[in-house]
Amino acid sequence: MLNALSHADLGALGLFILSWLTLEIIIEYSPLRKRSLSGLMAAQRRRWCLVLAEREMRMVDTQIMGGLQQGSAFFASASMIAIGGCFALLGSTETALQIYRDLPLDEFSRTAWEIKSLGLAVLLVYAFFKFGWAYRLFNYCGVLLGAVPEASGDNRDECVAAAMRLAEMNIIAGRHFTAGMRGLFFGFGYLGWFVGPDAFVVSTLFVVVVLLRRQFLSNARRVLVNAASPTDAG
Repeated sequence: MLNALSHADLGALGLFILSWLTLEIIIEYSPLRKRSLSGLMAAQRRRWCLVLAEREMRMVDTQIMGGLQQGSAFFASASMIAIGGCFALLGSTETALQIYRDLPLDEFSRTAWEIKSLGLAVLLVYAFFKFGWAYRLFNYCGVLLGAVPEASGDNRDECVAAAMRLAEMNIIAGRHFTAGMRGLFFGFGYLGWFVGPDAFVVSTLFVVVVLLRRQFLSNARRVLVNAASPTDAG
C-alpha cells in the first residue's frame, strides 16, 4: 500500500511525525516545560486551588470547572464530526480525484488518496480520545473540588492536601486537553499533504512555529511571567 506514496511523500510524512514528537517532548518532558505557557499555567492552577481552599463559598470555582469541562466536550464533539467528514472523503474518492485533475496540483492515485484520508481520520481519533479523557478528568476534578474541606485552624493541612490533589488532577486534565488541541493544529498542517509533499512540509513547519511561539514567545506567556515576577511600574 505504501508503494502508492512517493519518496517525497514518505519524507514529508516522516518530518510531520518527527516534528510532532519533538514538539511534544519539548513542551511536556524537557527542562523547558516549566518555562512554557502550559508550565506557567500549571503553577497558576495550583495557586487557584490553594486560594479556593480558603474560600467558604466556592460557586465561582464550580463554574470555572464546568467551563473547562464544557470546552473539552465541545472539541470532542467537533472531532467526531471531523472524523465523519474523513469517511465521507473516502466515499467520494472518485469525485475528489476528478476535482484534483482539474486543478494545477500534483496528481496521485486512488490508493494514495485513501491513505491520506485514513491518516487524517487517525489523527482526529487521537484528538477525540484526548478531549474525551480530559472531559472525564475535569469531571473527576469536580468531585475532588467537592471533597476539599472548609479551611480552619484544625484541618488546614488536610485542606491544603485535598486542594493539591485537585490541582494535580486539573493539571493532568489540562495536559490532555492541550494535547488534543495540538492534534487539531497538526491536523491543519496535515491538510497540506493533499496539495503535495512540498506543501505538506511547509504547512508542518508553519504549525510548529506557531505552537512554539505560543508556548514561549506569546503575549499570554508574557502576562504570566510578569505576574510571577512583578516589577515596579514606572
